[in-house]
Amino acid sequence: MLSEHYLTISTDSVDAEEGAPAPDRLISGDPKFRTWNVEEREGGLYAGIWESTPGKWRIVYDEWEFCHILTGVSVIEEEGGEARTVRAGDSFVLRPGFKGSWEVLETTRKEYVIRL
Repeated sequence: MLSEHYLTISTDSVDAEEGAPAPDRLISGDPKFRTWNVEEREGGLYAGIWESTPGKWRIVYDEWEFCHILTGVSVIEEEGGEARTVRAGDSFVLRPGFKGSWEVLETTRKEYVIRL
């Protein structure tokens, strides 16, 4: 029997949504996204897995997001701040108001929890 209160975050549980950065945000490359949004709750809470192929684009966060990198290597650079290289095993939070760029050097997959 499956629990109503326990949910496994897995790419097997839902179909992937495909996407890409908006053309006006693209800086370089041709990144393609796949998102497995496993949980969506009232009040703007989301959890799942996201993946991107190499490329670079501008990011602007209105939401709060916890990220845990599962595979790959990316560089996240804050506008007017430092660049941070993230790779498998790294966890971090991007807070509302974060502006900068996300560059995928090696196809990157992350687990996420987003609160709008």
